[in-house]
Amino acid sequence: METAIQQLQGVPINHYLIFCSVIFAIGVIGVLIRRNVIIMMMSIELMLNAVNLLLAAFSVQHGDASGQVFVFFIMALAAAEVAVGLAIIIMVYRNTKSVDIESLHKLRW
Repeated sequence: METAIQQLQGVPINHYLIFCSVIFAIGVIGVLIRRNVIIMMMSIELMLNAVNLLLAAFSVQHGDASGQVFVFFIMALAAAEVAVGLAIIIMVYRNTKSVDIESLHKLRW
């Protein structure tokens, strides 16, 4: 365990920042460009995981475990979000036979 912490502390925080920024940007692009609801949800998960990785990296960098605990709460929230989102997508697919975001315009008033 201690060697893993030493290895994580051996990597500069700038590398984590760049890596997480790239992952977050890929997630944002996925949400903005793609029209498939499932891929949009996967992109949102990618953005959440980028933030989780950055929180864990800063937590290790500062030697404080509260960031890692916060990551577990975010992961639980993300799991609940995925469950509700997939249930909504299944209901939309049953009604419209499509998972395209344009098929949701009927939900407007």
